[in-house]
Amino acid sequence: MNPFDEELNRRLEALREQGLRRELRRVDSAQGPRINIGGKTYLNFSSNDYLGLAGHPALKEAAIKAVEKFGAGAGASRLICGSLAPFHELEEVLAAFKGTGAALTFSTGYAAALGTVCSLLGKDDIIIIDKLVHACIVDAAKLSGAKLRIFDHNDLNDLEEKLKWAEKNIQYSTSNIQHRTRVLVVTESIFSMDGDAAPLREIVALKKKYDAWLMVDEAHATGLYGKNRRGLVEELGVSDRIDIQMGTLGKALGASGGYICGSRALIDFLVNRARSFIFSTAPVPAAAAAATAGIQFVQSAGGKALPKKLWARVAEFQSTIGNRQSAIPGAIIPLIIGDETRAVELASKLRRQNIFIPAIRYPTVARGAARLRVTLTAAHAADDVATLIKALADLKFKSPNLKSP
Repeated sequence: MNPFDEELNRRLEALREQGLRRELRRVDSAQGPRINIGGKTYLNFSSNDYLGLAGHPALKEAAIKAVEKFGAGAGASRLICGSLAPFHELEEVLAAFKGTGAALTFSTGYAAALGTVCSLLGKDDIIIIDKLVHACIVDAAKLSGAKLRIFDHNDLNDLEEKLKWAEKNIQYSTSNIQHRTRVLVVTESIFSMDGDAAPLREIVALKKKYDAWLMVDEAHATGLYGKNRRGLVEELGVSDRIDIQMGTLGKALGASGGYICGSRALIDFLVNRARSFIFSTAPVPAAAAAATAGIQFVQSAGGKALPKKLWARVAEFQSTIGNRQSAIPGAIIPLIIGDETRAVELASKLRRQNIFIPAIRYPTVARGAARLRVTLTAAHAADDVATLIKALADLKFKSPNLKSP
Protein backbone atom coordinates (compact mmCIF):
# COMPACT_ATOMS: atom_id res chain seq x y z
CA MET A 1 0.00 0.00 0.00
CA ASN A 2 1.37 3.42 -0.93
CA PRO A 3 1.85 6.19 1.71
CA PHE A 4 -1.12 8.16 0.39
CA ASP A 5 -3.58 5.28 0.91
CA GLU A 6 -1.99 4.38 4.25
CA GLU A 7 -2.72 7.89 5.53
CA LEU A 8 -6.30 7.81 4.27
CA ASN A 9 -6.90 4.42 5.88
CA ARG A 10 -5.61 5.75 9.21
CA ARG A 11 -8.09 8.62 8.95
CA LEU A 12 -10.93 6.27 8.06
CA GLU A 13 -10.11 4.05 11.04
CA ALA A 14 -10.22 7.11 13.31
CA LEU A 15 -13.68 7.93 11.96
CA ARG A 16 -14.81 4.35 12.58
CA GLU A 17 -13.58 4.45 16.20
CA GLN A 18 -15.57 7.64 16.77
CA GLY A 19 -18.73 6.16 15.25
CA LEU A 20 -18.51 8.66 12.39
CA ARG A 21 -17.57 6.52 9.39
CA ARG A 22 -20.23 6.48 6.69
CA GLU A 23 -20.87 4.19 3.76
CA LEU A 24 -23.04 4.23 0.68
CA ARG A 25 -25.88 1.72 0.57
CA ARG A 26 -27.05 0.72 -2.88
CA VAL A 27 -30.83 0.95 -3.27
CA ASP A 28 -32.35 -1.23 -6.00
CA SER A 29 -35.82 0.26 -6.03
CA ALA A 30 -37.61 3.53 -6.59
CA GLN A 31 -37.83 5.98 -3.71
CA GLY A 32 -40.89 5.28 -1.58
CA PRO A 33 -42.16 4.06 1.80
CA ARG A 34 -40.41 0.77 1.06
CA ILE A 35 -36.99 0.39 -0.50
CA ASN A 36 -34.85 -2.57 -1.52
CA ILE A 37 -31.29 -2.79 -0.18
CA GLY A 38 -29.18 -5.87 -0.71
CA GLY A 39 -32.15 -7.96 -1.76
CA LYS A 40 -34.16 -7.07 1.37
CA THR A 41 -37.17 -4.78 1.61
CA TYR A 42 -37.11 -2.13 4.31
CA LEU A 43 -39.79 0.16 5.66
CA ASN A 44 -38.24 3.51 4.81
CA PHE A 45 -38.35 6.39 7.29
CA SER A 46 -35.32 8.23 5.92
CA SER A 47 -36.67 10.05 2.85
CA ASN A 48 -37.44 13.73 2.31
CA ASP A 49 -39.98 12.72 -0.36
CA TYR A 50 -42.65 14.11 1.95
CA LEU A 51 -45.59 13.88 -0.45
CA GLY A 52 -44.54 10.65 -2.13
CA LEU A 53 -44.12 12.31 -5.53
CA ALA A 54 -40.69 10.93 -6.46
CA GLY A 55 -42.32 7.90 -8.08
CA HIS A 56 -45.59 9.54 -9.11
CA PRO A 57 -46.78 8.67 -12.65
CA ALA A 58 -47.23 12.34 -13.61
CA LEU A 59 -43.60 13.15 -12.81
CA LYS A 60 -42.26 10.04 -14.54
CA GLU A 61 -44.31 10.74 -17.66
CA ALA A 62 -43.05 14.33 -17.81
CA ALA A 63 -39.45 13.16 -17.47
CA ILE A 64 -39.85 10.55 -20.20
CA LYS A 65 -41.36 13.06 -22.62
CA ALA A 66 -38.52 15.49 -21.93
CA VAL A 67 -35.92 12.80 -22.67
CA GLU A 68 -37.68 11.90 -25.91
CA LYS A 69 -37.76 15.52 -27.08
CA PHE A 70 -34.61 17.06 -25.55
CA GLY A 71 -32.32 14.08 -24.95
CA ALA A 72 -30.44 12.99 -21.86
CA GLY A 73 -28.14 15.97 -21.35
CA ALA A 74 -28.20 19.76 -21.66
CA GLY A 75 -24.90 20.06 -23.54
CA ALA A 76 -23.36 22.97 -21.69
CA SER A 77 -24.01 25.67 -19.14
CA ARG A 78 -27.22 27.56 -19.80
CA LEU A 79 -25.37 30.72 -20.82
CA ILE A 80 -23.52 28.78 -23.54
CA CYS A 81 -26.02 26.51 -25.24
CA GLY A 82 -27.86 24.69 -22.48
CA SER A 83 -30.85 26.91 -21.71
CA LEU A 84 -33.40 24.43 -22.98
CA ALA A 85 -37.13 25.07 -22.93
CA PRO A 86 -37.86 22.83 -19.89
CA PHE A 87 -35.75 25.13 -17.66
CA HIS A 88 -37.64 28.21 -18.76
CA GLU A 89 -40.98 26.47 -18.31
CA LEU A 90 -39.97 25.31 -14.84
CA GLU A 91 -38.89 28.78 -13.75
CA GLU A 92 -42.09 30.37 -15.00
CA VAL A 93 -44.19 27.79 -13.15
CA LEU A 94 -42.01 28.07 -10.05
CA ALA A 95 -42.24 31.88 -9.87
CA ALA A 96 -46.02 31.74 -10.28
CA PHE A 97 -46.24 29.02 -7.63
CA LYS A 98 -44.15 31.03 -5.16
CA GLY A 99 -45.81 34.33 -6.03
CA THR A 100 -42.53 36.07 -6.88
CA GLY A 101 -41.37 38.12 -9.83
CA ALA A 102 -38.99 35.49 -11.15
CA ALA A 103 -37.09 32.29 -10.34
CA LEU A 104 -33.78 30.65 -11.20
CA THR A 105 -32.96 26.96 -10.89
CA PHE A 106 -29.61 25.38 -10.03
CA SER A 107 -28.27 21.83 -10.21
CA THR A 108 -28.68 21.46 -6.42
CA GLY A 109 -29.79 23.42 -3.39
CA TYR A 110 -26.14 23.52 -2.35
CA ALA A 111 -25.23 25.22 -5.62
CA ALA A 112 -28.11 27.65 -5.18
CA ALA A 113 -26.85 28.70 -1.74
CA LEU A 114 -23.23 29.11 -2.80
CA GLY A 115 -24.04 30.98 -5.98
CA THR A 116 -26.48 33.36 -4.35
CA VAL A 117 -24.65 34.30 -1.16
CA CYS A 118 -21.27 34.62 -2.83
CA SER A 119 -22.65 36.82 -5.61
CA LEU A 120 -24.47 39.18 -3.23
CA LEU A 121 -21.84 39.61 -0.51
CA GLY A 122 -18.13 40.34 -0.30
CA LYS A 123 -15.45 41.08 2.27
CA ASP A 124 -16.97 44.42 3.26
CA ASP A 125 -20.38 42.90 4.03
CA ILE A 126 -21.90 41.06 6.99
CA ILE A 127 -23.85 37.80 7.06
CA ILE A 128 -25.80 36.66 10.14
CA ILE A 129 -27.00 33.06 10.19
CA ASP A 130 -28.96 30.83 12.54
CA LYS A 131 -26.70 28.38 14.37
CA LEU A 132 -28.53 25.38 12.87
CA VAL A 133 -28.77 26.38 9.20
CA HIS A 134 -27.77 23.80 6.60
CA ALA A 135 -24.10 23.25 5.82
CA CYS A 136 -24.51 24.74 2.34
CA ILE A 137 -25.37 28.12 3.88
CA VAL A 138 -22.45 27.91 6.31
CA ASP A 139 -20.07 27.11 3.47
CA ALA A 140 -21.52 29.90 1.32
CA ALA A 141 -21.10 32.38 4.16
CA LYS A 142 -17.45 31.42 4.61
CA LEU A 143 -16.67 31.43 0.88
CA SER A 144 -18.26 34.85 0.38
CA GLY A 145 -15.58 36.48 2.53
CA ALA A 146 -18.21 38.47 4.41
CA LYS A 147 -17.94 38.96 8.17
CA LEU A 148 -19.81 36.00 9.65
CA ARG A 149 -21.89 36.16 12.81
CA ILE A 150 -24.00 33.29 14.16
CA PHE A 151 -27.05 33.75 16.36
CA ASP A 152 -28.35 31.11 18.76
CA HIS A 153 -30.98 28.90 17.22
CA ASN A 154 -34.30 30.76 16.84
CA ASP A 155 -33.13 33.25 19.51
CA LEU A 156 -34.59 36.62 18.55
CA ASN A 157 -32.76 38.49 21.29
CA ASP A 158 -29.42 37.14 20.12
CA LEU A 159 -30.30 37.94 16.51
CA GLU A 160 -31.09 41.52 17.48
CA GLU A 161 -27.78 41.81 19.33
CA LYS A 162 -25.98 40.68 16.17
CA LEU A 163 -27.97 43.17 14.09
CA LYS A 164 -27.08 45.98 16.51
CA TRP A 165 -23.43 45.03 16.18
CA ALA A 166 -23.76 45.02 12.39
CA GLU A 167 -25.42 48.43 12.44
CA LYS A 168 -22.41 49.85 14.28
CA ASN A 169 -20.01 48.25 11.81
CA ILE A 170 -21.59 49.44 8.55
CA GLN A 171 -19.01 51.14 6.40
CA TYR A 172 -19.85 53.68 3.73
CA SER A 173 -17.89 53.73 0.50
CA THR A 174 -17.33 56.24 -2.26
CA SER A 175 -17.62 53.44 -4.80
CA ASN A 176 -20.46 53.73 -7.31
CA ILE A 177 -20.88 49.95 -7.20
CA GLN A 178 -21.37 49.44 -3.48
CA HIS A 179 -22.29 52.48 -1.41
CA ARG A 180 -22.30 50.78 1.99
CA THR A 181 -21.90 47.49 3.86
CA ARG A 182 -24.78 45.10 3.25
CA VAL A 183 -26.19 42.91 6.02
CA LEU A 184 -27.83 39.59 5.13
CA VAL A 185 -29.75 37.43 7.62
CA VAL A 186 -30.21 33.77 6.66
CA THR A 187 -32.45 31.16 8.27
CA GLU A 188 -34.27 28.01 7.34
CA SER A 189 -38.04 28.05 7.72
CA ILE A 190 -38.28 24.38 8.77
CA PHE A 191 -34.95 23.12 10.07
CA SER A 192 -33.59 20.01 8.42
CA MET A 193 -32.37 18.10 11.48
CA ASP A 194 -34.79 19.16 14.23
CA GLY A 195 -37.88 19.81 12.12
CA ASP A 196 -38.80 22.91 14.11
CA ALA A 197 -39.97 26.21 12.63
CA ALA A 198 -38.28 29.60 12.58
CA PRO A 199 -40.16 32.61 14.04
CA LEU A 200 -40.34 34.22 10.62
CA ARG A 201 -42.75 37.04 11.47
CA GLU A 202 -40.44 38.29 14.20
CA ILE A 203 -37.32 37.85 12.05
CA VAL A 204 -38.98 39.85 9.28
CA ALA A 205 -39.72 42.64 11.76
CA LEU A 206 -36.08 42.71 12.88
CA LYS A 207 -34.70 42.72 9.34
CA LYS A 208 -36.94 45.70 8.57
CA LYS A 209 -35.95 47.52 11.77
CA TYR A 210 -32.25 47.22 10.96
CA ASP A 211 -32.55 47.58 7.17
CA ALA A 212 -31.07 44.14 6.49
CA TRP A 213 -31.71 41.67 3.70
CA LEU A 214 -33.38 38.35 4.51
CA MET A 215 -32.87 34.96 2.86
CA VAL A 216 -35.08 32.04 3.88
CA ASP A 217 -34.40 28.43 2.94
CA GLU A 218 -37.75 26.71 2.35
CA ALA A 219 -36.27 23.33 1.40
CA HIS A 220 -38.27 21.40 4.00
CA ALA A 221 -41.40 23.57 3.83
CA THR A 222 -42.21 23.99 0.13
CA GLY A 223 -45.25 21.92 -0.83
CA LEU A 224 -46.34 21.35 2.76
CA TYR A 225 -47.51 24.63 4.27
CA GLY A 226 -49.77 27.50 3.28
CA LYS A 227 -53.06 27.75 1.44
CA ASN A 228 -51.30 27.19 -1.88
CA ARG A 229 -48.59 24.90 -0.44
CA ARG A 230 -45.97 27.54 -1.17
CA GLY A 231 -44.22 27.07 2.16
CA LEU A 232 -44.02 28.43 5.68
CA VAL A 233 -43.53 31.99 4.45
CA GLU A 234 -47.03 31.76 2.95
CA GLU A 235 -48.43 30.03 6.04
CA LEU A 236 -47.19 32.92 8.19
CA GLY A 237 -48.14 35.65 5.70
CA VAL A 238 -44.65 37.07 5.11
CA SER A 239 -43.99 36.04 1.50
CA ASP A 240 -43.80 39.60 0.20
CA ARG A 241 -41.24 40.59 2.87
CA ILE A 242 -38.63 37.94 2.12
CA ASP A 243 -35.92 39.23 -0.20
CA ILE A 244 -34.59 35.81 -1.23
CA GLN A 245 -36.51 32.55 -1.13
CA MET A 246 -34.37 29.46 -1.53
CA GLY A 247 -35.41 25.84 -1.74
CA THR A 248 -35.03 22.48 -3.41
CA LEU A 249 -37.00 20.57 -6.01
CA GLY A 250 -35.93 17.19 -4.67
CA LYS A 251 -37.96 16.91 -1.47
CA ALA A 252 -41.75 17.43 -1.40
CA LEU A 253 -41.74 18.32 -5.12
CA GLY A 254 -40.34 14.89 -6.00
CA ALA A 255 -37.65 15.80 -8.54
CA SER A 256 -34.16 17.30 -8.12
CA GLY A 257 -32.37 20.63 -8.19
CA GLY A 258 -32.33 23.88 -6.25
CA TYR A 259 -33.97 27.23 -6.80
CA ILE A 260 -33.97 30.89 -5.87
CA CYS A 261 -37.16 32.94 -6.08
CA GLY A 262 -37.39 36.71 -5.77
CA SER A 263 -37.55 39.88 -7.80
CA ARG A 264 -36.69 40.04 -11.47
CA ALA A 265 -33.68 42.18 -10.56
CA LEU A 266 -32.39 39.49 -8.19
CA ILE A 267 -32.72 36.73 -10.77
CA ASP A 268 -31.12 38.79 -13.54
CA PHE A 269 -28.24 39.58 -11.18
CA LEU A 270 -27.73 35.91 -10.33
CA VAL A 271 -27.69 34.92 -14.00
CA ASN A 272 -24.79 37.33 -14.40
CA ARG A 273 -22.92 36.77 -11.14
CA ALA A 274 -23.71 33.39 -9.54
CA ARG A 275 -20.66 31.30 -10.37
CA SER A 276 -22.29 27.96 -9.49
CA PHE A 277 -24.91 28.76 -12.15
CA ILE A 278 -22.64 30.34 -14.77
CA PHE A 279 -19.96 27.64 -14.71
CA SER A 280 -22.10 24.51 -14.29
CA THR A 281 -23.46 22.38 -17.08
CA ALA A 282 -27.23 22.64 -16.91
CA PRO A 283 -29.11 19.82 -15.17
CA VAL A 284 -30.73 17.15 -17.31
CA PRO A 285 -33.93 18.39 -18.99
CA ALA A 286 -35.85 15.41 -17.59
CA ALA A 287 -35.28 16.70 -14.05
CA ALA A 288 -36.66 20.13 -14.95
CA ALA A 289 -39.73 18.64 -16.60
CA ALA A 290 -40.37 16.36 -13.60
CA ALA A 291 -40.07 19.32 -11.22
CA THR A 292 -42.59 21.29 -13.28
CA ALA A 293 -44.99 18.36 -13.09
CA GLY A 294 -44.39 18.14 -9.34
CA ILE A 295 -45.26 21.80 -8.79
CA GLN A 296 -48.37 21.47 -10.93
CA PHE A 297 -49.50 18.38 -9.05
CA VAL A 298 -48.96 20.02 -5.66
CA GLN A 299 -51.35 22.76 -6.74
CA SER A 300 -54.00 20.30 -7.97
CA ALA A 301 -56.87 18.83 -5.97
CA GLY A 302 -54.90 15.61 -5.55
CA GLY A 303 -51.89 17.55 -4.33
CA LYS A 304 -53.97 19.48 -1.83
CA ALA A 305 -54.98 16.21 -0.14
CA LEU A 306 -51.43 14.94 0.33
CA PRO A 307 -50.31 17.23 3.20
CA LYS A 308 -53.44 16.18 5.11
CA LYS A 309 -52.32 12.54 4.82
CA LEU A 310 -48.83 13.50 5.93
CA TRP A 311 -50.04 15.39 9.01
CA ALA A 312 -52.28 12.44 9.93
CA ARG A 313 -49.21 10.16 9.99
CA VAL A 314 -47.28 12.73 12.01
CA ALA A 315 -50.11 12.99 14.55
CA GLU A 316 -50.21 9.20 14.92
CA PHE A 317 -46.49 9.03 15.60
CA GLN A 318 -46.43 12.02 17.94
CA SER A 319 -49.38 10.70 19.95
CA THR A 320 -47.02 7.99 21.22
CA ILE A 321 -43.60 9.62 20.95
CA GLY A 322 -44.80 13.05 22.07
CA ASN A 323 -41.50 14.84 21.55
CA ARG A 324 -42.73 18.12 20.10
CA GLN A 325 -45.14 20.71 21.43
CA SER A 326 -45.66 23.08 18.52
CA ALA A 327 -48.50 24.75 16.70
CA ILE A 328 -46.69 23.98 13.44
CA PRO A 329 -46.43 20.24 12.68
CA GLY A 330 -43.25 18.85 11.16
CA ALA A 331 -42.49 15.76 9.09
CA ILE A 332 -38.95 15.61 10.54
CA ILE A 333 -38.94 14.02 14.00
CA PRO A 334 -35.53 13.61 15.64
CA LEU A 335 -35.02 10.97 18.31
CA ILE A 336 -31.97 12.26 20.15
CA ILE A 337 -29.49 9.57 21.20
CA GLY A 338 -26.40 11.63 21.99
CA ASP A 339 -23.55 9.17 21.57
CA GLU A 340 -22.55 8.59 17.95
CA THR A 341 -21.69 4.90 18.34
CA ARG A 342 -24.95 4.22 20.18
CA ALA A 343 -26.93 5.90 17.40
CA VAL A 344 -25.26 3.67 14.80
CA GLU A 345 -26.03 0.59 16.90
CA LEU A 346 -29.71 1.51 17.20
CA ALA A 347 -30.00 2.16 13.48
CA SER A 348 -28.49 -1.30 12.87
CA LYS A 349 -30.97 -2.93 15.24
CA LEU A 350 -33.85 -1.28 13.39
CA ARG A 351 -32.48 -2.54 10.08
CA ARG A 352 -32.55 -6.05 11.51
CA GLN A 353 -36.28 -5.44 11.93
CA ASN A 354 -36.42 -4.29 8.30
CA ILE A 355 -36.82 -0.62 9.23
CA PHE A 356 -34.47 1.90 7.64
CA ILE A 357 -33.74 5.09 9.61
CA PRO A 358 -30.37 6.82 9.32
CA ALA A 359 -28.13 7.59 12.27
CA ILE A 360 -27.35 11.29 11.93
CA ARG A 361 -23.97 12.22 13.40
CA TYR A 362 -21.29 14.88 13.44
CA PRO A 363 -20.62 16.93 11.34
CA THR A 364 -24.27 16.94 10.21
CA VAL A 365 -25.22 17.70 13.82
CA ALA A 366 -23.10 18.78 16.78
CA ARG A 367 -20.90 16.26 18.58
CA GLY A 368 -22.89 14.46 21.23
CA ALA A 369 -26.18 15.23 19.48
CA ALA A 370 -26.41 12.10 17.33
CA ARG A 371 -29.93 10.99 16.56
CA LEU A 372 -32.27 8.84 14.61
CA ARG A 373 -33.91 11.21 12.14
CA VAL A 374 -37.41 9.93 11.46
CA THR A 375 -39.15 11.40 8.43
CA LEU A 376 -42.76 10.60 7.64
CA THR A 377 -44.44 10.92 4.25
CA ALA A 378 -47.92 10.99 2.80
CA ALA A 379 -47.12 7.63 1.20
CA HIS A 380 -46.84 5.90 4.57
CA ALA A 381 -49.88 4.02 5.85
CA ALA A 382 -51.12 4.06 9.43
CA ASP A 383 -49.89 0.45 9.78
CA ASP A 384 -46.38 1.58 8.78
CA VAL A 385 -46.33 4.10 11.61
CA ALA A 386 -47.66 1.50 14.05
CA THR A 387 -44.84 -0.86 13.01
CA LEU A 388 -42.25 1.83 13.67
CA ILE A 389 -43.71 2.69 17.07
CA LYS A 390 -43.63 -0.97 18.12
CA ALA A 391 -40.05 -1.40 16.93
CA LEU A 392 -38.90 1.63 18.92
CA ALA A 393 -40.72 0.34 22.00
CA ASP A 394 -39.10 -3.09 21.61
CA LEU A 395 -35.64 -1.49 21.62
CA LYS A 396 -36.32 0.03 25.06
CA PHE A 397 -33.66 2.69 24.62
CA LYS A 398 -33.70 5.93 26.56
CA SER A 399 -33.87 9.23 24.75
CA PRO A 400 -34.43 12.74 26.13
CA ASN A 401 -37.45 13.12 23.84
CA LEU A 402 -38.80 9.58 23.68
CA LYS A 403 -41.39 8.34 26.16
CA SER A 404 -40.44 5.17 28.01
CA PRO A 405 -42.31 2.14 26.62
